[in-house]
Amino acid sequence: MYQDIGELQAFYDTPLGRVTRRLIQRQVTALWPNISGLDVVGLGYCAPYLDIFRARARHVVSIMPALQGVTRWPRHNDNLGSDGPHPYKGNLTALAHDGNLPLMDAAIDRILVIHTLEHTESSRHLLREIWRSLAPGGRVIIIVPNRLGLWARTDRTPFGHGTPFSTLQLRQLLNENMLTPTQATSALHLPPFKSRSLLSLMTTFEGTGQRWWHNLAGALLIEAEKQIYATGPKIKAAKRARQPAIAGNHMDSKNITID
Repeated sequence: MYQDIGELQAFYDTPLGRVTRRLIQRQVTALWPNISGLDVVGLGYCAPYLDIFRARARHVVSIMPALQGVTRWPRHNDNLGSDGPHPYKGNLTALAHDGNLPLMDAAIDRILVIHTLEHTESSRHLLREIWRSLAPGGRVIIIVPNRLGLWARTDRTPFGHGTPFSTLQLRQLLNENMLTPTQATSALHLPPFKSRSLLSLMTTFEGTGQRWWHNLAGALLIEAEKQIYATGPKIKAAKRARQPAIAGNHMDSKNITID
């Protein structure tokens, strides 16, 4: 069951949520240091993480699952990415079913997935849609709660909801759906402190935790590449995606297309 979009947005507006975003962004940037000229899609509640791409990527779009809900991204009157001004001021968010993404085949260079895989009732359909949408050589980063981590044991954060994974489980799931794991890392190596005075410790000791007790991290991040030649169950022909619901404006096209 998906966590409600309002709860996710409220969490990321808290001091703990802001620290969480910063620590995960650091790892995403390390995995994808150069996305200049690429087409990037965020799947799930990715709004806190997509601003780092807006000034460098060619196109950035956010797709939120229908069962989670939708919020406008970027927010009204926001034309700034984390790296400076961005010329596009409109809405970049669509609402869609996670097993039927409104994306053309082999059109996307990078897909960032967070607050999605641990909630979906059909992980296979979701990953096959990701495979279909990725361009040859395209890559995806999957971010999920760590089964062994302390964050999965409290429901005060989004990483305490849904089904957590171990690194081995996530690797196997990706391989079974024609996505080859290439890199893996972790984030959130200290507990989710309530006290503001302790939040600074999360940033200070993040590097130490990643080195010495990474197995207990709150979040796992695995990058995978699209397999072009692979064995496995035959993929059924994809149905034409229904027109996505757009947050904040209207759209006549039945598919999101990247020029």
